[in-house]
Amino acid sequence: MNRDEKKQLLDELHGLFASSEVIVISHYKGLTVAEVSELRNNIRKAGAGFRVTKNRITKLALKDTKFEGLADLFTGPTAIAFASDPVSACKACVEFAKNNEKLIIVGGAMSTGVLSVDEIKRLATIPSMDELRAKIIGLLQAPAAQLARVTKAYSEKEAA
Repeated sequence: MNRDEKKQLLDELHGLFASSEVIVISHYKGLTVAEVSELRNNIRKAGAGFRVTKNRITKLALKDTKFEGLADLFTGPTAIAFASDPVSACKACVEFAKNNEKLIIVGGAMSTGVLSVDEIKRLATIPSMDELRAKIIGLLQAPAAQLARVTKAYSEKEAA
C-alpha cells in the first residue's frame, strides 16, 4: 500500500468515525471467507456497515473523533461494525457471535462514551428503530380500530 492509498484510507476511516453513532470492535481470527461474508451480509441487512481494518491506520483515523478512546482495542485481526443507529450494529454482531465463537467482541463506543462487551450485549436486546416505530404505530392505531369494530358491531345489531 503506497502513501496515497494510506492517506485515502485514513481520510475514509476518519469520515466513517465522524458519521457513525456506534462502533463495535471485534476480533475475527479463524473465520473463513464464507463466514466473514455471511457476517458482512447480516450486518448490512441490519442497516449497519462492517469493515476489516488495519490497526495502525485506524488508530491514526481515531484521533480527533468521539471514538478516540478505543485505540487500545485495535490489536490483532480487528474488524469494526458501525452504524448511525446505536442498536443495529450491536444486534448483528452479538447475534453472529452467539452462533460462531470465532467472532469475539472486544468493545465499542457510542457517541456518549466507551462501551464494554456487556453493554454492547444489553444494547443488542433493545428493539431496533423499525421495531419501535411499528409498536408505536400499532399503539396509535389500536384505539381507532377498536372504535371501528364497536361501531360496526352496533350498526349490524341495529340492522338485524
